[in-house]
Amino acid sequence: MRILSAGDEFVGNDLLMAAIRAELAGTGIEADFRELSLPWPVEPFGPVAEVNEASGTEDQVLEALDGAEIAVTQMAPFTRRVFAQAPQLKLVSVCRGGPVNVDLAAATEAGVAVTFTPGRNAAAAAEFAVGLLLAAMRRISTSSAELLAGTWRGDYYTYAKAGTELEGTTVGLVGYGAIGARVAKVLVAFGAKVLVSDPYADRAVVEEVGAELVELDDLLRRSMAVSLHARLTEETRNLISAEKLALLPHGAVLVNSARGGLLDYAPLPDMLRSGRLGAVALDVYDVEPPPADWALRDAPNVIATPHLGGASKQTADRAAKIVAADVGRYVRGEPLAHVANPDVLTR
Repeated sequence: MRILSAGDEFVGNDLLMAAIRAELAGTGIEADFRELSLPWPVEPFGPVAEVNEASGTEDQVLEALDGAEIAVTQMAPFTRRVFAQAPQLKLVSVCRGGPVNVDLAAATEAGVAVTFTPGRNAAAAAEFAVGLLLAAMRRISTSSAELLAGTWRGDYYTYAKAGTELEGTTVGLVGYGAIGARVAKVLVAFGAKVLVSDPYADRAVVEEVGAELVELDDLLRRSMAVSLHARLTEETRNLISAEKLALLPHGAVLVNSARGGLLDYAPLPDMLRSGRLGAVALDVYDVEPPPADWALRDAPNVIATPHLGGASKQTADRAAKIVAADVGRYVRGEPLAHVANPDVLTR
């Protein structure tokens, strides 16, 4: 069976092909691999035709497919044009929590099932978010950078400038999916009072962890630290607007390691300089990478990392195994586990 492995510098072809070979062992079917190597994350992703967050080109994908029935990838663009010119394609398995690099409507029209890998980076992203929160609340990153630059900030031990503990602090989580739920458990273990805002969350499930489900405005007014964990949709785009930011208590800490489009970045520099925000810790941005004249570069109390929340070796290994498992199900004629376009199954 011909399979395209379109790996990148994170989930590489070696991982994908090894996982698929292991999954197909004993089936009597041998994989005939075609390979495409993509430059992400060394080169940032971007829009390709009508899909978002993709790496590589349509022409590269079409050439590499070469009659493949199955394609596995994290970042390759699968657009309407690709589906139109690859009639032999029946399954695209994507190593991401959401297949934003795939035109799902075009895939469904072409009769191609698209699978994805929910939860593959939940542990890594949750740990990273908690790390950003601790770094911001306790000035870990900023004081380290200043010390390495030659400045000993003993004044950070003064009462006026000392950081705050998680224990006893009210922390708001905007979004309660796989990542937000893990973060909530960790914060409760630290002794924080955790508020959750998510219109789709089950109140009983949230309360079982020891958190409280509230409306977004209530969460923002009550939380001295807020961490964003919502998926980016048309409903959540610019969810934390300038108006919403104004609801935060004076000196609150804000963390965004989810998606840049959730947050209005424009008010942040002035809010940091005035002390309305005590600190921000960011791993995602409205423009990635941020431009040279980015207004937050010279704002105080900013922690910024280059979209590393899911960057763990275990995430890559897990993603490869999850997509390979659905490839195995397809080959054996079993129901697929994680279908992003379930309507295709009735075609």
